[in-house]
Amino acid sequence: MKIYTVGGAVRDTIMGLPVHDRDYVVVGSTVEEMLSLGFTPVGKEFPVFLHPETKQEYALARTEKKVAPGYRGFVFHASPDVTLEEDLLRRDLTINAMAMSEEGEIIDPFGGRRDIENRVFRHVSEAFAEDPVRILRLARFAARFRDFSVAPETMELMKKMVTDGEVDALVPERVWKELSQGLMESMPSRMIQIMHDCGALERIFPEIEALWEVPQPEKYHPEIYAGKHTLLALDYSAKMNYPLTVRFSVLLHDLGKGTTPPNQWPHHRAHEERGASIVDNVCRRLHVSKMLRDIAVMTAREHGNIRRSSELRSKTAVMVLERCDAFRRPERFIDVINATECDLRGRKSDTVSFEDIDFPQRAYWMMVLNAARSIDAAAIIQSMDDASEEIPRALHNARADAAADAVNAWRFGHIKKASVAEASTSAQ
Repeated sequence: MKIYTVGGAVRDTIMGLPVHDRDYVVVGSTVEEMLSLGFTPVGKEFPVFLHPETKQEYALARTEKKVAPGYRGFVFHASPDVTLEEDLLRRDLTINAMAMSEEGEIIDPFGGRRDIENRVFRHVSEAFAEDPVRILRLARFAARFRDFSVAPETMELMKKMVTDGEVDALVPERVWKELSQGLMESMPSRMIQIMHDCGALERIFPEIEALWEVPQPEKYHPEIYAGKHTLLALDYSAKMNYPLTVRFSVLLHDLGKGTTPPNQWPHHRAHEERGASIVDNVCRRLHVSKMLRDIAVMTAREHGNIRRSSELRSKTAVMVLERCDAFRRPERFIDVINATECDLRGRKSDTVSFEDIDFPQRAYWMMVLNAARSIDAAAIIQSMDDASEEIPRALHNARADAAADAVNAWRFGHIKKASVAEASTSAQ
């Protein structure tokens, strides 16, 4: 019986990165021996055990055979005669198919160390094509290891997997698991880009693929295409270390542009309203939480209004706050504001960048929200019949009046500042 550290822990050790999780493979043992040593069985499909003290996972060395379509269509064989190399052969990428002995020796039968040095993602064997989740995993690794490229033969294999329909067998839960993890990496755009490059994006997220060659007005979008804008905005959300709620909303915020008739390009009137229903459908298809869905839908529907804040009447601004449930859940509205910031700053070409552009909308909306929340809602309700249908309208009007007073004061302050600046300039 020999125990080896395998997978990502070995890869990260070689790359000099922190190791957060360790997986172990046990060669030459049996279920009975593991149980006799106090290990607790947890594997449903193949023998995996928890260490009696550390509670880390130890799996018996195994082989696998494809017997049906999709990532579930495998049978596994675990026995004392399965070698370490046979176990590593079933893994996805060479950089994940290395092992380390208890003495610290690196076992690298498939050139993982070389591929780390060359910054290449390369499949271990043709068995890569048997599991469509591996496309998503590779794309997720690309979002983490930003300087790695995909080996040409691996990209061709992924394209063939898409053509052969393997990707169509993915279930929403697995797609969401990989996507949500990839969105939280340092450059999440690479995950989406690689899925596009191999053709998987069109099968898994046709709504995002539809943005790829859709033009926008160059004056406001120097990057031109809606798909490129989405990727730039997504990476800005990662740069700002925003949470998943914001990053996911940014990914989906412009889906309505994919439905604009070509004869209306490069303009996309009313894309926000069209996009909201599409985002809702995507979220339901992925089985994401209601909270994530609500914030993503609100972002798709309202990001234009939030960006055009100074053009809105106070009543309209309060309507936006009410639609976003900002009075009960202001933290969600802040997520929508942050996603809108990413939308505004995720725009650039080789010569123009909006990344450092001012974003006064944040201060404006927080001012309006705080003013509208300052009204005495309890007093208004008590002054009316509890069953009155006029209560919502009365609250809305009171909030709008408070917001209007705050906006007027804010604008007057800006006018005074501008007048002082002009007088100072004239005096010089």
